[in-house]
Amino acid sequence: MADREEMVRVLIVTGQSGAGKTSVIRNLEDWDFFCVDNLPPALLPRTAEMCRDAHVAQRIALVVDIRSRSFFEQIVPAIQEIDRLGFQCEVLFLEASTEALIKRFKETRRRHPLSSEGHLTEDILRERNLLKDLFEKADMVVDTSDLDVRGLKTVLEQRLNLNEEWKFMIQLVSFGYKHGIPLDADLVVDVRFLPNPFYDPDMRNQTGLDRQVRDYVLNNPAAQEFCRLYLELLNFLIPNYIQEGKTQLVLAVGCTGGQHRSVALAERIGNALNVPGRRAKISHRDIEKIKERKDG
Repeated sequence: MADREEMVRVLIVTGQSGAGKTSVIRNLEDWDFFCVDNLPPALLPRTAEMCRDAHVAQRIALVVDIRSRSFFEQIVPAIQEIDRLGFQCEVLFLEASTEALIKRFKETRRRHPLSSEGHLTEDILRERNLLKDLFEKADMVVDTSDLDVRGLKTVLEQRLNLNEEWKFMIQLVSFGYKHGIPLDADLVVDVRFLPNPFYDPDMRNQTGLDRQVRDYVLNNPAAQEFCRLYLELLNFLIPNYIQEGKTQLVLAVGCTGGQHRSVALAERIGNALNVPGRRAKISHRDIEKIKERKDG
């Protein structure tokens, strides 16, 4: 059998209705789990196999709860089958106090899945009794009664050991102002204050990925000072964004055409941000337009 560190991780998310499964799934998706909600228990092993065989993800979260109705009794055999198939399978059970659940259902005005003519307390107690065996088999139990969204995220990071393996995602995109600002950018910076290589005939048809243009842009003292100050700002902002629950940041670096200055600087900044705990991806939205210009 493969080493457990190399196994595909399957997390079964279950528990009481209203205990926070939706919030958990949102967090798991941000942590690169492939999530499937409300599957009949009998389909859990086959779904895990399909995800593994198709190399969909190394981490899979499968949500199953009392909404499965008469199929719910099949969940324990399904979990045993997932273990037998060689997955690293864990069960995360979410619970909350009766008072907290009543408050949440009242606030959202949603019916309980076991709704019995509006007797919410009875529905909650009946569900708790039906989940008793699964609760006892859970690898992790999280009581969400007193947790807000940020608190729940912190608990999940700790219980799932995601503190080290999860990375804050940073998207670096270069662009040209004459083609419009990227609509999904969180922070936009304008580098048109730097000399433009476009006006040098030798560099006009090159890009910021070419050595001559890159050196021209990055050897400029103003560009060096800009990178220092901008990275200092980002290194201040990112930990605070993470503390507020942000999981990714889109940084847009713009020049006139999006082919010279912004490209070189996006590469420089992105590489500097690619440190432990972060993952930076760099793209150049308008760089192909130089090819279109040459071909035209």
